[in-house]
Amino acid sequence: MDADTVWRTIDAERAGLADLIEGLSPAEEATPSLCDAWRVGDVAVHLTQAHMGLRDAAVAAVRARGSFDRMIRDSALRARGLPPEECARRLRAMVGSRRMAPFLTPVQPLIDVLVHGQDIAVPLGRSRSMPPAAAAAAAQAVWATSFPFGARRKLAGYRLTADDADLVLGEGATVHGPASAVLLLVTGRTATALEHLEGDGSRDLAAAPGRRDGTRRTT
Repeated sequence: MDADTVWRTIDAERAGLADLIEGLSPAEEATPSLCDAWRVGDVAVHLTQAHMGLRDAAVAAVRARGSFDRMIRDSALRARGLPPEECARRLRAMVGSRRMAPFLTPVQPLIDVLVHGQDIAVPLGRSRSMPPAAAAAAAQAVWATSFPFGARRKLAGYRLTADDADLVLGEGATVHGPASAVLLLVTGRTATALEHLEGDGSRDLAAAPGRRDGTRRTT
């Protein structure tokens, strides 16, 4: 995907997420998300912080003693009281902007909106589709880098393929299905992903001990 297409997808996802978040009830906000130890409301707040500037990021990193996970989590928790209506307003205000947090490329905010949309929607029983080409591009980017998910290490020995997009990752036992499910798998949302994946490898993953949804990574 070229940069313009990536940004158009991000814009569409942010607008859709704003609509989803705006109507959250207090009970829905408090629902555990697919991110370990994060509520749905926490993920909603995190999505509004994608424009964090260099100064704010540096201050947050110092507060978190250099821990990336802690920095992201603490930044969201400090804003935990942000109501859904304000989260939605801030997300809509980001539509059309090409601003990013320091040191990122457009694919990182793409991963954020695609995956966190599922972190919110799935626990609430909401259906939220992903564009297959965008999900494939995001999965490829996750696979290409070791931080923060470590997908190549954790999924060594498996060949992940998308049935609806041009995506092949790794070698080994076959795991195949929608690109959206492959993206959830490589970002640690294993149990949810496996509901939509097939192949010998998917059965092995389902049987492996400790396989569950939830990740302390929030990007």
